[in-house]
Amino acid sequence: MDSPDLPQRGYLEHFSLREVEILRLISNGLSNQDIALELRLSVETVKWYNKQIFSKLNVCSRTQAIAKAREHGLLSDTT
Repeated sequence: MDSPDLPQRGYLEHFSLREVEILRLISNGLSNQDIALELRLSVETVKWYNKQIFSKLNVCSRTQAIAKAREHGLLSDTT
């Protein structure tokens, strides 16, 4: 069972490399369109990843996702 209050250690293993990559691009201010171009994905695929990320982080916005990802060490300050 996944809990929204998972310990920070091991939290990263719940995310694919692609999800972390998209989180980093979101934190850099890129739009879905920009992310799609950067990663050579469709915008719909980026939106699907966003839904997966938001669900795993138990959030409903990009701002919340970035904050929670940083809180759990998924993003470094040097992204």
